[in-house]
Amino acid sequence: MANDYYATLGVRRDASADEVKKAYRRLARELHPDVNPDPATQEKFKEVTQAYEVLSDPQKREMYDMGADPFARAGAGGAGFGGGAGFPFSDIMDAFFGSASARGPRSRARRGRNATLRVELDLTETAFGTTRELTIDTAVACTHCQGEGTAPGTHPDTCDTCQGRGEVQQVQRSFLGQVMTARPCPQCGGFGSVIRHPCPECSGDGRVRTRRTVKVKIPAGVENGIHIQLAGEGEVGSGGGPAGDLFLEIVEKPHPIFEREGDDLHCTVEIPMTAAALGTSVTIETLDGPEEVDIKPGTQSGQVTTLYGRGVRHLNESGRGDLNIHVRVETPSRLDEEQEELLRRLAVLRGEERPPGRFAPGQRGVFSRLRDAFNQH
Repeated sequence: MANDYYATLGVRRDASADEVKKAYRRLARELHPDVNPDPATQEKFKEVTQAYEVLSDPQKREMYDMGADPFARAGAGGAGFGGGAGFPFSDIMDAFFGSASARGPRSRARRGRNATLRVELDLTETAFGTTRELTIDTAVACTHCQGEGTAPGTHPDTCDTCQGRGEVQQVQRSFLGQVMTARPCPQCGGFGSVIRHPCPECSGDGRVRTRRTVKVKIPAGVENGIHIQLAGEGEVGSGGGPAGDLFLEIVEKPHPIFEREGDDLHCTVEIPMTAAALGTSVTIETLDGPEEVDIKPGTQSGQVTTLYGRGVRHLNESGRGDLNIHVRVETPSRLDEEQEELLRRLAVLRGEERPPGRFAPGQRGVFSRLRDAFNQH
């Protein structure tokens, strides 16, 4: 069959059910559509899921190992034989009466693993984007053997046990008679060849670990927890296989002034009660630099003034969020005699020597809430 489910999951043909499950879970975390929206990655995720569906089911796996298609359905001929059947007739005859067709040796080249790197950015970098040079420790192709894994001047030798087929066959008795089965060659591990003179630099793996620098462009509008996929920047696979992907996990550092909520920013400004009553203007630090903001007379503590378009840029879109300025009115806790006298005179002028104290609209006292609670019962 065209699909090599063992290679898709990256496991040996004699892998246990637990090894198959662990391999699938690892790949599913890396390739899940919620993590990688790339269409090519989603297609790879479907292949991995299909491979696990077959190899995790003992019956389907046995069918697959015998060369049958586990997903095929019986056609009009019934009984699983004939055109379109689940078991092609020629494959069944070969399996039970000898001449089982081998699937051939498997390649030594394997796709490399994905890698994840945490990148810390401040608010300005996530808001407007930036370019970073990142140093990563990863596996790269061995330059000594060009990824082949053999010592210079040598090449892999054909396996003496399987004669390059990658499989060995054995005959077993069953209630249907003699059954010929194929399994990976124990001498070469299913590769069909053996490396008798491995490369002294990579010990036959075809890759070595090293430290390299990657220049990455971070788009504007990213936020804490976002993953950025860099295709082909992960670890190089063994045997000269293709590289995996590199994922950048964005970690946004806390800002001393602003709190981020989506693409909007929030900050708090404290002003004296006299300034709140009379009105004033204050200088606010924004991501674009200092900006004058007018405080209207009679501003109350908790009121919000919004500067539109002064927030974070929208990811992959035009425009920006807003900057919301929360006003906190300070009440003086210590007054000298002259200040106290002035406030008393103001209280007299406003008729507030003994304020009645009233509930704000929409708020009720404790006894009112208790009374309503009793009335409900």
